[in-house]
Amino acid sequence: MAEKKQKVIAEEYIPEVKSRVITIDNKDYLLQNDAMFTFYERSMGEFSPFFLAIRDEKKILGCKCSKCGIVRVPPFVTHCPDCDFTPTEPVEVEQIGKMNTTPPITYFATSMFLDKAPFGRGRVILNGADTALSVMLYTTTGILVPGLIKKGTEVKVIFKDERVGQISDIYCIPTSELTPEQIAKKGLQESELNWEAPKEPEFPPASNEDIAIFKQSLKEMRAVAGEMSRSKRARRAIEGWKRDIAVKTKGGEFAMYINDGNFRIGEEKLDSPDFIMACEDPRTLLDGLRYKGAITDAVIMKKLWISKNMEFNTVFKLDRLARFLVMEKKEQATR
Repeated sequence: MAEKKQKVIAEEYIPEVKSRVITIDNKDYLLQNDAMFTFYERSMGEFSPFFLAIRDEKKILGCKCSKCGIVRVPPFVTHCPDCDFTPTEPVEVEQIGKMNTTPPITYFATSMFLDKAPFGRGRVILNGADTALSVMLYTTTGILVPGLIKKGTEVKVIFKDERVGQISDIYCIPTSELTPEQIAKKGLQESELNWEAPKEPEFPPASNEDIAIFKQSLKEMRAVAGEMSRSKRARRAIEGWKRDIAVKTKGGEFAMYINDGNFRIGEEKLDSPDFIMACEDPRTLLDGLRYKGAITDAVIMKKLWISKNMEFNTVFKLDRLARFLVMEKKEQATR
């Protein structure tokens, strides 16, 4: 049997064959569903050597003026504007440099960048370059938070394993997170980094008061979780989402389970969670689930740590879960 060819346009993007009638000035007009898609190729032009070097050779190129010697990265000119348009020549620069600015961090991205958030966006001057390259920034230590990367921080270019010849094929992380061998290696790929063992925060020994706060907070969180699972509106916030989360606090550990609309909190410890959340005071998380403070804000303010940067989307869903429950209660109270 011949293999079915994959369509260029996925089925979910093709509208159903439907029609409807609208009336304008007492006249009926028939409207029918249709779609228009445009595909095109665009040339990278004189930037092509820069992107081909990233894709095929895992190199970063700049352009060097043969007269004044200035090296511009990326190589955005073929003739130096400062030297009567003297021709420039391609030159390779190093893959380590320092941040020229403190990068802002994007936590709430548009749909186009949702799978990449949280990420920083800043400018790095690579060794051997005289101009700054705009790049995305990440960390292997968990969630990217303010202060982790700032002006003057030394970073290294990381190459994605699969590259197509775009600026998004590369990003930077601090060299403080790398081994000497990784720092020295040219063309370091993301698969060579240790993303699965971020350093968890260390809490001081728990007092009897800490343990009592943990037990009471856990009891209240389990009650809130039960309300959320019984709420039709709240369940919509986590439909189609499944996560087993280990939560560590100063007074003890517990587990959070998200399972396609169901939300449950258990007293057990997880050996193989999807990711870990850690906060010294469990009331930080309790306030978030009660909609008395955003869990996302707790992450940004470094009160709550999560082990995987990309799981910030799960944290965002927990905030929606809490918000939807409160909204449903208000609606019921006004009926």
